[in-house]
Amino acid sequence: MDADWEKRVEAAWGTLDSYEEDRAGEFRAVIDGLAGELPEGHPVGLFERASAFDSTGHSDRAVPLYQEALERGLDGYRRRRTAVQLASSLRNVGRAEEGVALLTAELERGEGELEDALRACLALCLANLGREREGLALVLGALAPHLPRYQRSMAHYARELVADGQS
Repeated sequence: MDADWEKRVEAAWGTLDSYEEDRAGEFRAVIDGLAGELPEGHPVGLFERASAFDSTGHSDRAVPLYQEALERGLDGYRRRRTAVQLASSLRNVGRAEEGVALLTAELERGEGELEDALRACLALCLANLGREREGLALVLGALAPHLPRYQRSMAHYARELVADGQS
């Protein structure tokens, strides 16, 4: 992997919306070709392939690729993205509880990048499990720092939603 490869991958992803639904396989083939330039089983290649399946409506095919990418040591920003995307895919295939566990562990790592995306996806997983108040609390807590006013109030309300076992 080098800067040129990364630019080509980024450019390919920039074309995703130009593919009609019936041509999604063509997009996946482009990503597969780029991933194929990496050594067999490379975690970044697995991540890119999983993302292509995920982005074209095949969460079921994305899940094992995301999991393998993590098992093979995917790190950095892509690892954090994988947590979000894998949890979302798990939710889509009826395995929201696994998504909650994955995202909770990822948030506990405390690395900072994509924190709001992690919380938003966690909120969706929680909602699928009937834990909407807890999910709403996460979303409000993530939103509060971005508001021009009312940050303190929204953060308080978010905590209040799950206080005293009301989740």
